[in-house]
Amino acid sequence: MQEEKQAKQEKIVSMFDNIAPTYDTANRVMSMGVDRSWRRKACDLTYKFNGKDSIDRIVDVACGTGDMMDYWKSRAEKAGVAIGEIIGVDPSVGMLDVAREKFPKFNYHVAKATEIPLQDAHADILSITYGIRNVVERQAALKEFHRVLKLGGLVVILEFMKNENPSFLGKLRDYYMNRILPKVGGFISKNLEAYEYLPNSIGDFSTVENMVNELEDAGFEMMYVKSFSMDISTLIIAKKYKE
Repeated sequence: MQEEKQAKQEKIVSMFDNIAPTYDTANRVMSMGVDRSWRRKACDLTYKFNGKDSIDRIVDVACGTGDMMDYWKSRAEKAGVAIGEIIGVDPSVGMLDVAREKFPKFNYHVAKATEIPLQDAHADILSITYGIRNVVERQAALKEFHRVLKLGGLVVILEFMKNENPSFLGKLRDYYMNRILPKVGGFISKNLEAYEYLPNSIGDFSTVENMVNELEDAGFEMMYVKSFSMDISTLIIAKKYKE
């Protein structure tokens, strides 16, 4: 079983290595730029919940090509929050090569979400945006997030969640995800398989309720849970309230 999980994780990482050069373009086209508002919302609310004018360290797990790290930086400047260090963690060398070229001032580690190479209680904020569904051993990753965060630190998750009882708008979302998105992403990236993986990964992923339960089991207290834009994207902010 462990070997199967490892093989599945390695296949996902290889897929992201392959599509790294076209990843940003495909994402912008497929989301029609709406993901930008979700990212801004996540950063702004997190700084509000944190309530401090200076933060030592933000860690972005499954950072991909670095976009969320740049949002943490720009939204902090807008909010008047001083950030000591922003660290990106991702198992895909291809993705991090793109991130380093785009944002050379940030620090990066090639690592899995279950094996973050940072000390205990090292981060004030830890985020993972559209990456948690790609983590095969999710519960182990949540425990690792808990370890890396300081007491009172915040974990921020933006993700496409499974909806077991979709509304009419939700069904439109599912049609877009399953029928249109793979063709658009596949055309841009020349890798149809990778973008067929996206809707499948959502269908195989957790519901919002299950994700909340898993976070609570890992030692987090919910601060904010809300879905946006026809329930396409869900934002969860939770606090580490015990060691």
